[in-house]
Amino acid sequence: MPASTTDSEPIQASGSTTLPSFYSPRRTAVEEQGDVKDADFSVLTASTNGTLAPANGDNTQDGSSSSSSSSSSSSSSSASASASASSASSSAEQLTQPPPSLISPQFTPPSTPGTSTPLPISVPRGVPVDSSLPDNTGGCGSSHPRLLDPLPEVECVVRARIPTTTGAEMFLHLYTNNVDNKEHLAIVFGHNIRSKSLDAPRPGETEMDRLIRGAYTGRLYPGRTTSGLGPGEESTQKEDGPKEEYGPPLVRIHSECYTGETVWSARCDCGEQLDEAARLMSHPDNKAGGIIIYLRQEGRGIGLGEKLKAYNLQDLGNDTVEANLLLRHPADARSYGLATAMLLDLGQKEIRLLTNNPDKIRAVEGPNREIVVRERVPMIPLSWKGKGGFRAPEVEGYLKTKIEKMGHMLDLGSLPR
Repeated sequence: MPASTTDSEPIQASGSTTLPSFYSPRRTAVEEQGDVKDADFSVLTASTNGTLAPANGDNTQDGSSSSSSSSSSSSSSSASASASASSASSSAEQLTQPPPSLISPQFTPPSTPGTSTPLPISVPRGVPVDSSLPDNTGGCGSSHPRLLDPLPEVECVVRARIPTTTGAEMFLHLYTNNVDNKEHLAIVFGHNIRSKSLDAPRPGETEMDRLIRGAYTGRLYPGRTTSGLGPGEESTQKEDGPKEEYGPPLVRIHSECYTGETVWSARCDCGEQLDEAARLMSHPDNKAGGIIIYLRQEGRGIGLGEKLKAYNLQDLGNDTVEANLLLRHPADARSYGLATAMLLDLGQKEIRLLTNNPDKIRAVEGPNREIVVRERVPMIPLSWKGKGGFRAPEVEGYLKTKIEKMGHMLDLGSLPR
């Protein structure tokens, strides 16, 4: 007598196996074999090579073989029926997951989005700020630095194109002023940012004089004799488009740091910040251009000699602020009036400021808000973001002091442990 069919045994189809439309082994339209919701999945099991086959192991495309196999199965012993039931139960468990044939072999997403999928590097996002709002509401901190009025007088005396080791290029502008006898610099990325004082004509100068001091448009090339564009030449400014189309440029106010930029000091992150600012401003996505105002005020304004004395005091157990105070200097003796005047000479009225220091926002804007900072773009240490950089006990103590004693807007909780 044939063994009775239990619920756990696979149900055999007569004639042909019913398959849903998304299975590749069958080419029969769904409307000929019923709706997908009526399809019998219990007759299928996944083979070891990832293809689908009937639970009894026969070819799904041969209806007679399926029928013959059914007859043979009915005459098997009860032990064989029990094994078939176990096999069917295992098949049902396998079919709770999508068959391998339904998963595209072209791309398997990572378990955590963003950890393995490469993301395009773009211009960093800024935090909107407004110094005209009450304290602690405009994102500019509560400090109001003392600003000198009027602004210093500045003049760009020469400009030169600098090709860089990364393949980008920038224009280095050298400025003089009526406040000190130092040569301050503006590192400009983009062809649509020009100096008014540089382009202004000077009495008695020739066209070659203008070419030599960098007061030209377009590019220099052997044999060029005029500072303006000649017939058939196109301005690079047209290639970049009007600056209003891309919004305010990215600006970094950077104070000279010989120890951090030249002799690889791990007491500060100044060298890393300068490199990162240049990378962000030269990025192809940054269409608005960028400006690094490089001020010659070493050691937060106290000079290199006093700064080295402060280093010795730090080795004696003082932090960077305490060391300056012990030397009878302010914690921060820098001023930014020269930066404001240089930005105005470069035609800037609104900027995106790359800084963690809220005091810089009001200081750079000037005594009468000659310049408006629209956004503050944070400068997160690369090691905090897991993107290289460097770590040292000295620089971590330095950053901790800047956060706790100088109000820098960094999250101390994100410091790697």
